[in-house]
Amino acid sequence: MNTRHWLIAPLLAGMLLAGQAHAADLVPPKGYFAPVAGDAKSGGTCKAPPAPYTAKLEFRSKYEGSDKARSTLNPAAEKAFREKTAAITEMERGVSKMVTDYMRKGQRTQLECTLQWLDSWARANALLSSEYNHTGKSMRKWALGSMASAYLRLKFSESQPLAPYAAQTRVIESWFSHLADQVVHDWSDLPLKRINNHSYWAAWSVMATAVATNRQDLFDWSVAQFRVAAGQVDEDGFLPNELKRRQRALAYHNYSLPPLAMIASFAQANGVDLREENDGALRRLGEKVLAGVDDQDDFSDKTGKDQDMSELKKHSKFSWLEPWCSLYQCSSETLERKDEMGPYKTFRLGGDVTQVFHPKKEGGS
Repeated sequence: MNTRHWLIAPLLAGMLLAGQAHAADLVPPKGYFAPVAGDAKSGGTCKAPPAPYTAKLEFRSKYEGSDKARSTLNPAAEKAFREKTAAITEMERGVSKMVTDYMRKGQRTQLECTLQWLDSWARANALLSSEYNHTGKSMRKWALGSMASAYLRLKFSESQPLAPYAAQTRVIESWFSHLADQVVHDWSDLPLKRINNHSYWAAWSVMATAVATNRQDLFDWSVAQFRVAAGQVDEDGFLPNELKRRQRALAYHNYSLPPLAMIASFAQANGVDLREENDGALRRLGEKVLAGVDDQDDFSDKTGKDQDMSELKKHSKFSWLEPWCSLYQCSSETLERKDEMGPYKTFRLGGDVTQVFHPKKEGGS
């Protein structure tokens, strides 16, 4: 009996150590640990938060009435969508802006206002309706990604601004966690032909939440979705399900890159290297898009349509270059292009992406 104990003890100790290693706290890329740049303490005002959205998540699509390519805008449907989702968008943009302002200036009003907004929606169980359509579940994951990724800058800052607000942060993080569970439910087990940029953005929202709430199961789900996405990138760098968007194919290839590049950078921060999945699929996709912006012929030939470049005139659409160039060694030409178009600010990635991946001493510009 004693002999068996001597044999089993080292085995159990090894299993325990392995479990402890696996259970290491999840972290974001190092830029999220930046201190609060200013120390204004006071100043600024706090606008009342938008009313928590607790109704059914059923919205009209801006492509309503379009053919299978889903590439023709319906102005009336888009107007109805914007009006009905106005509170959600105000919440996303407002949280992102307040966090960005606080990290630059240190105004406590902005910090407390951010927490007040998030707390009010958390206590109302906002965005958790079990009645939703495709556009509704899309809004849920976009909103979660926006809020959770902005919140990460507060949670991980070496200045520890959330330390005095433990009760509020517990409520907020519990809400994020419930939202992420619903997003996983919404976007799991889809047939490959239906896995496209929406699934990638869902995976990004879950990754941001995984790190905000230290949930390994959410992290693992996000990584698994990335691997599916990487497997979809063909040898030429195309995403077949985005080619279906015809004249918007290039724009949607570009739109697929921010969540995928962010997921890969977060995975890298936690010891999971996704850069070479499917023979460097993420690199191949980024290079195809950059080449396509310069010369659309490949995309036009593939889709039979001249490409609509209107969305790609907005520099914020290329925010993926910051995490992408932190993962791969970008050419001097790409780095020059990145810096010319930056700094990149997009609320769907939590705000000032450049300040996280390529910080300026003065707090960004």
